[in-house]
Amino acid sequence: MSADKSAAVISQNQGNVALVLMQSPPVNALSKAVRIGLIEEIKAALNDDSIQAIVISSQQPLFSGGADISEFSGGDFEPPLPDVLDLIENADKPVIAVLNGPAFGGGLEVALACHYRITFAANKVGLPEVNLGILPGAGGTQRLPRLAGVAKALDMIVTGKPAKASTVKGAFDLIVEQPEALMEESLNFINELIKNGAAIKRTKDISIDPASAPAELFAQFRQGIAKQARGFFSPERCIQAVEAAVELPMEAGLKREGELFMECMQSPQARAQQHFFFAERAAGHVDDFDKSTPVRDIKKVGIIGAGTMGGGIAMNFANAGIPVVMLELKQEALDKGLAVIRRNYENSAKKGKLSADDVENRMALLMGATDYDALSDVDLVIEAVFEKMEVKKQVFGKLGEVCKPGAILASNTSTLDLDEIAASTSRPQDVIGLHFFSPANVMKLLEVVKGEKTAADVIKTSMKMAKTIRKVAVLVGVCFGFVGNRMIEPYGRESNRLTLEGASPEQVDKVIYDFGMPMGPNTMGDMAGLDIGYFVRQSRQEFISHDPSYAVVADRLVEEGRVGLKVGKGIYLYEDGSRVPVPDPQVLEIAKQEADKLGVEQRAHSEQEILERCIFPLINEGAQILEEGIAAKSSDIDVIYVYGYGFPVYRGGPMQYADEIGLDKVYQAMCKYRDELGEYGKMWFEPAPLLKQLAEQGKRFADYRK
Repeated sequence: MSADKSAAVISQNQGNVALVLMQSPPVNALSKAVRIGLIEEIKAALNDDSIQAIVISSQQPLFSGGADISEFSGGDFEPPLPDVLDLIENADKPVIAVLNGPAFGGGLEVALACHYRITFAANKVGLPEVNLGILPGAGGTQRLPRLAGVAKALDMIVTGKPAKASTVKGAFDLIVEQPEALMEESLNFINELIKNGAAIKRTKDISIDPASAPAELFAQFRQGIAKQARGFFSPERCIQAVEAAVELPMEAGLKREGELFMECMQSPQARAQQHFFFAERAAGHVDDFDKSTPVRDIKKVGIIGAGTMGGGIAMNFANAGIPVVMLELKQEALDKGLAVIRRNYENSAKKGKLSADDVENRMALLMGATDYDALSDVDLVIEAVFEKMEVKKQVFGKLGEVCKPGAILASNTSTLDLDEIAASTSRPQDVIGLHFFSPANVMKLLEVVKGEKTAADVIKTSMKMAKTIRKVAVLVGVCFGFVGNRMIEPYGRESNRLTLEGASPEQVDKVIYDFGMPMGPNTMGDMAGLDIGYFVRQSRQEFISHDPSYAVVADRLVEEGRVGLKVGKGIYLYEDGSRVPVPDPQVLEIAKQEADKLGVEQRAHSEQEILERCIFPLINEGAQILEEGIAAKSSDIDVIYVYGYGFPVYRGGPMQYADEIGLDKVYQAMCKYRDELGEYGKMWFEPAPLLKQLAEQGKRFADYRK
């Protein structure tokens, strides 16, 4: 019996039962220390003649969060988790897992190897490895189908989504209703087991009836997940591993699981997904404040603007239980905005995501106002008005007058100079950018924009607040468009130029969709409204006037009233209110007319050229952003692009994708198009100095720190 309080695993004997308890905060990750501890304590209990049963549980609020994935890069897996599970499963005394809290990944695999499993009904269990581009590699794909049934196991393993224990009944021998009664009822169950001779039920001895899992079940499942699994490597291998559980005895099934696990581990998708897992967590670690930096209280929030964006932002705070004052100068606009929010909540209630009480409780947190004085006691105010500098400056001048000292003044601007906005107040240190992405109540990303004079405690408070409203915050500096919208500019520019050169919009969109984006740039433009980009171009003539071909096809479409989906025609046609884009030969004719005017030769384009010309300039812009210090690290750019723009997570983000294929490849392609595309190439395809430097040194963006 071990009672070392500093050990990762301890054991406490209660009569003839050994309680083996994991205590490795914060989540009982199955690190080397935990694996060794489990082996030592279980062996000690097996060798103790006074012990008749062994319980594995936890001193932490959860059972185990699974593998310690920080070990993946080190490669020290000794002793491997399967060795721990073999010891448990082959034990000659009954081993019972008591899940006092969530069990995920390897944590659930530990429980599945035990002879009995006990938990409470609302507890969450899951095998989320697919989210890291891999599959459960310690028997999860073989044991869960044997215990919970093939259909349930497939769903849990391939989607990676957690399930309530009450829905995985076959996996548990006792499900207690109330968590507080768990240990008492568990000990009663175990004592009864011992009294009755305590049969040892090894999961490996269960065989699955092939009739319960016919080939059609797997075929239907593959068909059902095809859309969500597009481009990912591991979901199909997860399915194959579960098929092995049906077709093979346990030992052969485990061998097959191991082979499929290694296939996944060695795939670029797994590298990308694991990179992104760490990137998301690293985004919160910034050098602009430390532990001693104070945090301002955010107990009440003001939102200026009750339109689509303002309403969506307000919902985030109401969802988190924070009161909101919504300001619109016209009562009609305010009433309309509040009505839209109510409708959104009621739609969620109809889908069973909220109760009727939830809807009313959240609406009660939203107060309307038509006078700036209503913002006098808010701790944070977010401006979400029209994207024009003069309008923003007017608003911030007023906020400087009415808001209390210490209130944070935030702008939701997506492109404008935050320092210029801050200069319109008497307290620039309180000004920060909070760039929500639309729809603001759905999108996870929040670009937090620090100005030249933004105080450290304002930055820290904003990053902490993002977690409160369940956003992933990335801290960026000031430049036109910050990180996300600055990088999307060359992507859209090249898409438009390719159409001018004779590539059809649908050809461009197909290449980009096949690469993994949720839609191509032309479809995206139509969905957002082509007039948005048009107005931005009108305000940025000094940046683009040297290129007479810049977005001329899109400009012409807007000038002819073809602004996209909202009017039924843009780059594509949309028939009878449908969102399905239909190619329009007239757009090709417009592109030809504009190409003739400019002397641009139309020609055929390969898929490779389309992909490289859309994606590589975006990466090149990211290199410039890194070099300028607008983003602190390349992984921050990846988080922005995956969560803000739908860049495929199985590619890890644009900078990880570039690191994966090699920066020399990106650099050489940029040089090639610079040289082959004449004056246009010289304008837009000059490689960023940092890209050139890292490519020549054989380094990656991930290696770079300014």
